[in-house]
Amino acid sequence: MAGSSLFSFPTRSLKHQTWRKCSMHIREQKARLYIIWRCAVLLVCWQD
Repeated sequence: MAGSSLFSFPTRSLKHQTWRKCSMHIREQKARLYIIWRCAVLLVCWQD
């Protein structure tokens, strides 16, 4: 049983790191999409 608890901690840590990377990537993509969206709206609504 002691061996299994030793192996569960790195797995949790690895999952946590993977989740953190994934959420950071998603946040970055959301920011990019927001900027693209704002530029598109600006171009569509721009009147000379």
